[in-house]
Amino acid sequence: MWIANDWSDYEVIDTGNGEKLERWGNYILLRPDPQVIWSSNRKDPRWKKLNAHYHRSNKGGGEWEFFDLPDQWSISYKDLTFQLKPFSFKHTGLFPEQAVNWDWFASLIRSRRASAPSAEIKVLNLFAYTGGATLAAAAAGASVTHVDASKGMVQWAKENAAASHLSDAPIRWLVDDCVKFVEREIRRGNHYDAIIMDPPSYGRGPKGEIWKIEDSIYPFLELCTKLLVKKPLFVLLNSYTTGLQPAVL
Repeated sequence: MWIANDWSDYEVIDTGNGEKLERWGNYILLRPDPQVIWSSNRKDPRWKKLNAHYHRSNKGGGEWEFFDLPDQWSISYKDLTFQLKPFSFKHTGLFPEQAVNWDWFASLIRSRRASAPSAEIKVLNLFAYTGGATLAAAAAGASVTHVDASKGMVQWAKENAAASHLSDAPIRWLVDDCVKFVEREIRRGNHYDAIIMDPPSYGRGPKGEIWKIEDSIYPFLELCTKLLVKKPLFVLLNSYTTGLQPAVL
């Protein structure tokens, strides 16, 4: 197991009773986590100093309860800065555990650049969300194509790029259905040195295209192999779908 332990602006303070107590910069959030099946004695005083608490509903979904939290704030990881805000279903716009992946592939990109300084390293980031992986790859020296079906998420990623002083980095920002984009790239004859993807369990494209990971992930990965160069640098697949075990992936 790789652990993202190089954060200074984020920490898991405590867990218990189906919830996770976290520090995001200067703010303490309490959010549900269904895999926290154990109890906590809640001795840490920060359990009583919350800035916001997300309450899960028994009927599905839930809502935030705010005590003292701005509409938006920022945290940094090394040279990257991310704009955070509480939004739908307990999220803040960032998955901090992904930092270990950012460090891993950034080292691969830097090593490739050191061995071939003039060669372009093309990275495709699919289901790219708010751009954490995009920014890490761009900061390491790659040219990145960032694809997400949500216009709002792509705009948020651009804001993170600006906050990280990467507005002028070679990043293509695309609002598109990832499957259809890959199919078009194959027809165009384009290739990439690396592919990153973080597919949802279930989702819809901008024109109502349905994505269900159990049905879609294998044929989609087969498609993506057609975009890779003969000697790809890496392929990174993330999944939060609890029903899919690591061996299945």
